[in-house]
Amino acid sequence: MADIDPATRTELEAAAFRRLVEHLRERTDVQNIDMMNLTGFCRNCLSKWYRAAAEEKGIPLADPEAREIIYGMPYKEWQAKHQTEAGAAQKAQFAASNPGHG
Repeated sequence: MADIDPATRTELEAAAFRRLVEHLRERTDVQNIDMMNLTGFCRNCLSKWYRAAAEEKGIPLADPEAREIIYGMPYKEWQAKHQTEAGAAQKAQFAASNPGHG
């Protein structure tokens, strides 16, 4: 692995994170349930991790605010514009591959 100092590593990780968020905002056709079924995480998970990281730094951040950072708009607005109803097969796969998550 390349010898990267901690500050540069943090900058690279932050850039990769920003690109991931940008990509997810562009790919509104990809539903959260599909992400969960394939990867075990979704936009909501990412927003919870963001909120938890903020709280570790003493920065209070409510779930709706964290979701807006990830979605680029209020969550309810994103749902209304882009979320589709999950099919029976998607729901069954989710239940099988993500026990206890909901």
